[in-house]
Amino acid sequence: MKRINLPEAFLLCSWLFLVHHQGSCQPYLRLRPSPSENLPVKDIIEHPDPEQDPKEQDLDERTLRKKLGSNFDPNFMSVVLPNSVNMSTQDSLTKMKTLGSVPLELKKLDLSETPYGGRIRMGKKARRKFLQWLWAYTYCPVMYTWKDLGVRFWPRFIKEGHCFSEKSCSFPEGMYCKPIKSVTKTFLRWYCQGWTRQRYCTWIPVQYPIISECKCSC
Repeated sequence: MKRINLPEAFLLCSWLFLVHHQGSCQPYLRLRPSPSENLPVKDIIEHPDPEQDPKEQDLDERTLRKKLGSNFDPNFMSVVLPNSVNMSTQDSLTKMKTLGSVPLELKKLDLSETPYGGRIRMGKKARRKFLQWLWAYTYCPVMYTWKDLGVRFWPRFIKEGHCFSEKSCSFPEGMYCKPIKSVTKTFLRWYCQGWTRQRYCTWIPVQYPIISECKCSC
């Protein structure tokens, strides 16, 4: 996945602002999300045959927790749909309002010289305020929502990340928040072999990628 160098990408955008003011092949059975740079993962198309669903005796929580072991992460997976479905989204919005300190890569920007060789005088207070504005404008939070993977996954619910993309994150507009990092969580997937009544079904471990970081990029 192509990464955008934040200082280089926004230095030109910043000075444009300053200068302006101065003058799928298997349609049914898919065991796991296909490897892709496009996150979050698209919904998996399932064969609607109920015979390929796990039965009640296959969904014993104690047995499945033991099988999944240390891979069970309550921060990102749940056996039942959490009551506060939108709580994670609200947490992300709160973080947007409290961005914290300006990143070091922004602090290193030289705001005394334009890309065309011109010089601009800027006091420390003005520089600090401008960098705070730039950081707030270009910040890309990860928005989390709970997703139902269906009865053939255990745990059934996953907290999936999305990049905030309702508006452009650059000035001038044109760049948007896109995923640059992901973490992989291990789930159990109900898998059946064979197409007759003699089919063999069991839970197998599969990995599911989740967006963990977003960045403003082209």
